[in-house]
Amino acid sequence: MEVIDLAWWKLGLAALLVLALAATAYLGRLGITRSLLVAAIRTVIQLALIGLVLEALFASSAFYWIALLAAVMLLVAGREVVARQGRRLKGGWAFGIGTGAMFVSSFTVTVLALAVVIGPEPWYTPQYAIPLLGMMLGNTMTGVSLALDRLNDSVWRQRAVIENRLMLGQTWQQALEDIRREAMRSGMMPSINAMAAAGIVSLPGMMTGQILAGSPPAVAVKYQILVMLIITVGTGFGAVMAVSWGGRRLFDDRERLRLDRLTKP
Repeated sequence: MEVIDLAWWKLGLAALLVLALAATAYLGRLGITRSLLVAAIRTVIQLALIGLVLEALFASSAFYWIALLAAVMLLVAGREVVARQGRRLKGGWAFGIGTGAMFVSSFTVTVLALAVVIGPEPWYTPQYAIPLLGMMLGNTMTGVSLALDRLNDSVWRQRAVIENRLMLGQTWQQALEDIRREAMRSGMMPSINAMAAAGIVSLPGMMTGQILAGSPPAVAVKYQILVMLIITVGTGFGAVMAVSWGGRRLFDDRERLRLDRLTKP
């Protein structure tokens, strides 16, 4: 099946709909007109640029260029994790913990999926590696940021309870157990909900894209199942690591709660 290309002026028609939505938001005084337009412009510019980068990358297929792009994607995702937290650890800890958790979880699961499950030759073939890593980082970024935001906010709100537990002789892990559990759940729930609704409520993006590109639906379904499973695994482990590392940072070596290590919202 031939793939139907889209002319840029046709995309402009879709952009007019965004402008209509922005006008509606402005007239309704929703306060989101500027952010909506900025987000739309960023989407167009960023995707157009990454399209050019990917075309050059697919033509080269050199490992060092793929590794460089993967590193840039990871650093940008780490920056977004920091930006999405109302309260965050001071210094470089918020960035370091979020980025480290995403690196360990996303990169490990992606390499495993490429080398063992999909098996392209070489395993870092950019056609498979970059889209897969991008989906992994995007979803893990959301899970990690939600988990850390819930952790930090809950610790701040329940500081009196935590300190009372510490005075009763509990360790920092015991004093923080309920909060850590809820924070991890918060990070994992979006991926779990997406899996539960896939195929019934919605057709996931990768599957839809492959079908539009001409792939047989059966092949697209198998790839989508793989993607959703590994995304959930990567997001889950990323949230667990981020909450564990972040929780430890909130206490000093004598297991005293250190709220001065959190920024104000």
